[in-house]
Formats: sequence, structure tokens, C-alpha cells
Amino acid sequence: MSLISLWDTNKEDIEAKQIQQLVSLAGDGKLKDGSDCCKEIREYFSRITVDLLGEYINQILSNSFVDSGLVLQDAVNEIGRRLDYQVKDGLYQGRKNQIGYDGLWIAPDGFSIVAEVKTTDAYRITLDTVGTYRDKLINENIILNDDSSILIIVGREDTGDLEAQVRGSRHAWDIRIISAESLISLAKIKLNSEEDTGEKMRMLLRPIEYTRLDSLVDIVYTTAQDSEEDTEELIEIPTSTESTVKRENTCDFTDTKVLDKKRESIINSFGELKEKTLIKKTRATYWSVDHALRVGCTLSKPYERGSQRYWYAYHPRWDEFLAGGEEGYLILGCMDLDSAFSIPRTDLTDILDKLNVTVKKDGKHYWHIQIFEKSDGEYELTLPKVSSSLDINKYVFDLK
Repeated sequence: MSLISLWDTNKEDIEAKQIQQLVSLAGDGKLKDGSDCCKEIREYFSRITVDLLGEYINQILSNSFVDSGLVLQDAVNEIGRRLDYQVKDGLYQGRKNQIGYDGLWIAPDGFSIVAEVKTTDAYRITLDTVGTYRDKLINENIILNDDSSILIIVGREDTGDLEAQVRGSRHAWDIRIISAESLISLAKIKLNSEEDTGEKMRMLLRPIEYTRLDSLVDIVYTTAQDSEEDTEELIEIPTSTESTVKRENTCDFTDTKVLDKKRESIINSFGELKEKTLIKKTRATYWSVDHALRVGCTLSKPYERGSQRYWYAYHPRWDEFLAGGEEGYLILGCMDLDSAFSIPRTDLTDILDKLNVTVKKDGKHYWHIQIFEKSDGEYELTLPKVSSSLDINKYVFDLK
């Protein structure tokens, strides 16, 4: 039985094992380029959380084993994917006439990073060799000279010698260094925020001249603003009945840990229903490993104001994300119910012009989605602009 089959049938048991044990369970237990062991480990990494990837990286760095460096290479490349890079895995062992990079990361805007993964900087790295990988990729028109750089990911944080080596070399402008721990932290920030922050997180990995600090301040400011926008998920019902609300509404917050636990239950249940593993892209968005199935999951506590029962904000960036897959669903979770509503985006687009809208001070907007419970226990989604409603009982699914 493959590692993935074992994980599918008993996730808790498999995820409790040490990474060295998992390698032995994958294929024939020997990591070689193109081997079943290699394919199963990479697929397993593609399905698990960033937190668990971080645990495995810590295990590798704490207790090395045969081929632990190769496992680290795969784990770091998967972190690159969680930062929304398109990643091409490198070879484990160099081959004649093939470029020996550990990973090639291509950002959504086309900027390319040649990744080099090291467990430690105890041994001097031949920077010219790493630089040659980039040069060959440029010469073969795979990446562009002015739109690429090199990133060295080092397992341990003590990189003083390597930093001095880079500063004193001809590659000083082309190479940047980051610890694996900091790379994981960057991915966690990105996954718990939204798209604008993710783009700026990726900018940190590029060579940037920091004599002027505006770009760093911009990253900090955007992250703070994005964190504030998380509070829009549970919004207070506006007293205005206008179709467009041009003021900020007060909010009634629910503990983030409670929200995260509920969302995890919803996503896991929907993934089982669709027979797909859903991995986190941002705070409220998820997708399958192949990115074909996409989900936005937003939550509401029950309200007792009038006939309205649940109240949600639906953001244009979520709509754009759902539109990019083969299947897209907006899932409306209810904090007091053991069920949720999964509305296909194809159905949602038909009613957006019938919903109320809040326009913020900066010009951004979001749609209001309101659900009320009828006397017979059925649920409807209100369409205030046309004084009508949509029966949403056909979209309901139970939580496991």
C-alpha cells in the first residue's frame, strides 16, 4: 500500500510518525530521482499543512539520516508552492548536461528564483557553481537575466559565514539567504492573510536595495491592513436598508481559534464530499492539489435581528480566485450548525447584482450575503434589490 493510501485511510497515525519513518514507507524507501519513493513523498507533502511541513523540517535538522538533505529539498520546494510559486523540482543528484538546481520557483508575475537548499552552512558553498545554474537557465531562455535571482535556503539560522561569503563575491546582488524557519514563518503569514500580502511576501525573497526603506514599510503596512480586514468576516448587521452602504459598520468579533476550528471542520467535510484534499491558500481560500477545485469559506454567527439569521461578506478577490478553477464554491458556514452551504460560483454570479454592497473609504467593496431561517426550518438567501430570495437548501451538506 502506498504512503498516500495509508494517509487516506489513517491520517492521524501517519502524521504522528517521524519523517524518517514516512520515507521508509514510501515506495521502496529509497529516494532517487524518478523513484516511487520520491513521487510519494512529494505528493504527501503537497497534501499536508504548512505547520506539519515545518515539523518535518525541524525533525530533519535535529536528527539527520540517510538522504535527509534530499527530503529537506522536497519540503522546502513545497513551501515555495504554498507561497504561490510555480515550482519545478530539481534533481537529487547532478547529471551531465542537466542543470543541477534544487528548485526553480516562478512567481505569478514571472520573476524566477533559483533555489539552493542546504542543511547547514558549516561547509563553504561554491557560489560560482550556484551562479552557473542561473547562467545556464538564462542561456537556454528558461528564465530572464533581469527578472531572476538566487535564493539559498539554509536549515539553521547561523548563516554569518555564508553571508560574508556572498557579500564578498561577484554574486552579491544576485543572491539572497533565508533560514528554513523564516521561510516557513513567511508562508504562515501569507496563508493567514490575503492576496495583496502574499505578493509582498514574495517580494521579500528578491534582491532589494534597502538604502531607502519605503518598500519594507509598505510590506509591514499591507500586512497590518490585511490583518485588520480579517475582522470583516463576521460583520454587524447594518441598520441602513440602502442597497449600497457607504460607511464602515461596527463589528462583533468571534475568537480566531474558534473560527479556525470551525472552518477546518467545514473544509475537511467538503473535501471528503468531493473526494479531494483541500489545501490552504489564504485565510479563507482553499484549493485542490491541482488547483482545479477552489473554495472560499466564510463564517457567520447566528443573529437575532429581525428575520435575518446569518450575515456574510463576499469579497471580489474571492470571486476572482474561484473563477480561476474548473470548479469554484463559496461555502457559507454557520457557527451554531453542524452543516454548511456550498454555493457554486456559477450560481452565485447570477445573483451578485441583486445583493447589497458596502463601499469602503478606500473604494474597495464587498457584497452582503444574508440568510434567514423560515418557520419550517428551511433556509433562504435574501435578494434585497429585487425583494426576493433564493432557496439554498439544495446546497446544504453535513459536517463530519
